[in-house]
Amino acid sequence: MSALTIVFTILQVLSGLAVTVIVLMQSGKSAGLSGSISGGAETFLSKGKAKTLDAKLAKATKWFALAFVLLTLILNLI
Repeated sequence: MSALTIVFTILQVLSGLAVTVIVLMQSGKSAGLSGSISGGAETFLSKGKAKTLDAKLAKATKWFALAFVLLTLILNLI
């Protein structure tokens, strides 16, 4: 294995662990039946949703998942 492959493999493992931890830190989207009834009102009425911790975790999940996929493709090509 070359040094480049080892570096990309370590980055891939770290990004996979980061995705796992970030997903586990997120709260659920609904809380049973009450969440399904009142869940639609939250999306339209909450204007500061982008500043909440869940929104930041969702954005971080997307970026780390993208990094994981790209690293997987790079490792496959090497």
